Amino acid sequence: MISSMVDDSLLEFGTIGRPHGTRGEVVVRLVTNRTERLDTGSRLLSSEGELVVESSRPHQDKFLVRFEGFSSRTEAEQLRGVTLKGFPLDTPDVLWVHKLIGAQVVEIDGTDRGTVVSVIANPASDLLELEDGHLVPVSYTHLRAHETPEHLGCRLLVEKKK
Repeated sequence: MISSMVDDSLLEFGTIGRPHGTRGEVVVRLVTNRTERLDTGSRLLSSEGELVVESSRPHQDKFLVRFEGFSSRTEAEQLRGVTLKGFPLDTPDVLWVHKLIGAQVVEIDGTDRGTVVSVIANPASDLLELEDGHLVPVSYTHLRAHETPEHLGCRLLVEKKK
């Protein structure tokens, strides 16, 4: 079990689905475009403890993954529904979704629209949920990040469609 203090700093990036075949592979659906999370040898965290990727390969819009210690379909069945987590990747010049929480949404004219409290996955485009419940489609948003010695801040400039 992951301690709650560590769990708060982890990001969810995938879910394990059904077993595939008889040799312990499972179907994994990623909610990130960072497929290196499933590279051979990667150590992933879950409610089942640490899982080490033995092998992975693309399969349709998902991945087939075999974890160390799971060599049969019966063993792999234990992983069904498990959420995969990991620490944030340290990639310079990339603004991550989790860093949008707490950012201010400001229109081009300077009107402050509020603070982002969550990012909602939506098929057309992700939505920024503001503290007052309003939703802002990310596809109509320009993100401008600025760094200070104290923190990485994010200012969102919202463009109105003409």
